[in-house]
Amino acid sequence: MNISERFSDFSRFISNYSGRPVTFILACTIVFVWFVTGPLFSFSDTWQLVINTGTTIVTFMMVFLIQNTQNRDSEAIQIKLDELIRAHEGAHNALLDLEELTQEQLDAIKEKYENLAKQARINMEHGQSDTEASAV
Repeated sequence: MNISERFSDFSRFISNYSGRPVTFILACTIVFVWFVTGPLFSFSDTWQLVINTGTTIVTFMMVFLIQNTQNRDSEAIQIKLDELIRAHEGAHNALLDLEELTQEQLDAIKEKYENLAKQARINMEHGQSDTEASAV
């Protein structure tokens, strides 16, 4: 197992457990214990620095772990959507890799679909079907 696979497994594990109630309760407990110890340390700068440093480090690390998981999940969903488009008769295979297009290309395709939607609503107002497949 290479480092990329290990990191993916680790980030998936952390992402799965970081959103659980027990993790939230643990975080609340840590903050509560820190808060209660305030008078013991005279609410010193060091006492404040402990929670600030701890939360900053955890937040910094979680950004990378959750982003890794999110990227992988998004890619898996995109592949599934691509397969649905590919397998559906009459679907436009040119839409398979939309995420790779420029913003201008996406805007042009979006405008075509918006026009189709407007025409479909007009058709429905006149009692016609809105399910007709047509070329984009």
